Amino acid sequence: MKVKTIASGSKGNCSIVLCENTNIIIDMGISYLTLKRRLEENSLSFEQFTGILITHSHKDHINGLKSLINHTNLKVYIPEKMFEELEEIVPKYRCEFISDKFNIQDVQIELIHTSHDAPCSVGYIITYQNKSLVYVTDTGYINRKYLARMVEKDIYIIESNHDEIMLMDGPYPRFLKERVISDRGHLSNKTTAKYLKKIIGKNTKYIILAHLSEKNNTEEKALEAVNEELGSTNINILIARQTEESPMIEV
Repeated sequence: MKVKTIASGSKGNCSIVLCENTNIIIDMGISYLTLKRRLEENSLSFEQFTGILITHSHKDHINGLKSLINHTNLKVYIPEKMFEELEEIVPKYRCEFISDKFNIQDVQIELIHTSHDAPCSVGYIITYQNKSLVYVTDTGYINRKYLARMVEKDIYIIESNHDEIMLMDGPYPRFLKERVISDRGHLSNKTTAKYLKKIIGKNTKYIILAHLSEKNNTEEKALEAVNEELGSTNINILIARQTEESPMIEV
């Protein structure tokens, strides 16, 4: 399994997961041409991908989806409830409605139902052969039953959106601050670090901290919170950036 974040943040999100014969895009918050160029730079093309997973319908996760649909034959894998938000963008015949556990060819996928201010919001546990990726962003908290299913995976791509002090002292109006810190908002650095301490294990090779706020966080603060909670570890901890791809990581 190979994984790369293409873009991560409030201006657009997109990642790719490569599993030999089954390649998957997660979210399409960047333009079709941007993703096409990024794939070509990695010696990839849309023809090599099987489909796209969408986490939720906010603009920074679907901004380029309509253009992707118009230019490719990729299927869009979503819970049926999410279609209500996407039906003006994605024709129904291009959708594969998914259950809480499903397969895309030889890749097994389990939904993590997240808590965000969107009608339907999910994360994913993606397993190929004996390797697993957890992908969770845009949630105010993680339900205990889903947290239990996230234990000891190989790769975690997880939101570390804000530093709580920076957020509360920052320029956002009060209503927006309250949205971000609510149970339907975003995970703070400290909360993410505490979750990671509970779920990482001997198989964990990589953690990618994602969806960092430009105004309410810094890479240094996100890393500091995780390192403080996890202590000395052999896990590679990376930051997903808005305008820069992550390295291609492999397990």
